[in-house]
Amino acid sequence: MKIIVVGCGKIGTALIESLVAEEHDIIVIDSNRKVLEEINNIYDVMCVCGNGADSDVLEEADAASADLFIAVTNSDELNMLSCFFARKMGAKHTVARIRKTDYNDKSLNFMKQTLSLSMPINPEFRAAKEFYNIIKMPSAVKIESFSSGNFEMLELRLRPDSRLHGMTLSEMRGKFKANFLICAVQRDGKVFIPSGNFTLRGGDKIGLTANQSEILKLLKELNLIQKHTKSVTILGGSRIAFYLAKRLVAAGNSVKIIEQNIERCEEISELLPEVSVIHADGTQQEVLEEEGISRTDAFVALTGIDEENILISFFASRKGVPKVISKVNREELAQIAEDMGLDCVISPKRIIADAIIQYARALQNSMGSKVETLYKLMDSNIEALEFKVSPEFREIETPLRDMQLKSQILIAGIIRGRKTIIPAGDDVILPGDRVIIIAGQKGLQDLSDILR
Repeated sequence: MKIIVVGCGKIGTALIESLVAEEHDIIVIDSNRKVLEEINNIYDVMCVCGNGADSDVLEEADAASADLFIAVTNSDELNMLSCFFARKMGAKHTVARIRKTDYNDKSLNFMKQTLSLSMPINPEFRAAKEFYNIIKMPSAVKIESFSSGNFEMLELRLRPDSRLHGMTLSEMRGKFKANFLICAVQRDGKVFIPSGNFTLRGGDKIGLTANQSEILKLLKELNLIQKHTKSVTILGGSRIAFYLAKRLVAAGNSVKIIEQNIERCEEISELLPEVSVIHADGTQQEVLEEEGISRTDAFVALTGIDEENILISFFASRKGVPKVISKVNREELAQIAEDMGLDCVISPKRIIADAIIQYARALQNSMGSKVETLYKLMDSNIEALEFKVSPEFREIETPLRDMQLKSQILIAGIIRGRKTIIPAGDDVILPGDRVIIIAGQKGLQDLSDILR
């Protein structure tokens, strides 16, 4: 597809990287010529320097023929205006980054209809949702849902003393009552789609699929069920902190936000009176100790500085906080933090890039793609895709053991109506099923692409 991206900040750059990997035809617009030169040196894209809401700039980028137009600058208003003009010029679909907390659901829906936006996207809101999901299930480091929540994939980090250390996947399936499938393992920077004789080790990050009740049963058998989170301490009063605190309070949690900007403290206190807002520098260890960090159930580091988030997260872990989550946007730092023992490192820019990639894949339905859902897992090294099976699929009713699959492909789940099937060799795929595929290779467009 021909895709135009306006804005080359953190999210824009992550998005460009992902879209180029998907082999789309990319045109980039930004007002900073130096930034465009850097982008052009790294990626094979066309660059246009100028204001994304300028009609001349949009004409130069040929916005009229764009299949997808994405505006992700730091200005909500510029993003909306750029999308509006591009749509008027003929762009087929538009996505605008809209961040301000002033815009509630009603106003966003109004803007979407009035501006003919295909999708408004709020990075902080989506990031807060992911943070919330992890806090809700503290044993996990990542949770993704398929088919309206009937089927889930969890990423877990195995402790060095884990019961699973030294156990093969075949042995594991025989020892536990829960119905699940380990579909991916990350070890020493490498990702494996494992077979039954693969041996797990402490320190591995594993991805497992099952329906929610079976996941809870397995976690209970592994003694990984942690106590329900009641109190959460958040470092930093960012937009993500606001959205996260709002969700947590609605779920009955006690929330404390530590923020050093007095005006932001007053603003959050007014918007969220149920939240305890502390005006202090939360990067100082004595402040955290005074605020009872060792007694909180979860700690979330949300300052604007990756290094601070990592260091304070390590401090919280050493103080015995059961669940510690750190926001880190720089991928090299995120990897270092995970290698050093931080289980939960989340990148908001990567969340948004993945969400837009999923939307771009969905748009290709009319061009032959049948992807219903797409997630990038194991630090974006593999993809989990959901396909709806059409009657034309050539392996209908063929036992899975007889299918000739490409390498680095695993059928991780079959959803038939309300029934979730963790597939075995005798299972078959029927028309109308939804099939979850784990793929080490990227760019699958159709279920048939998994076959040799």
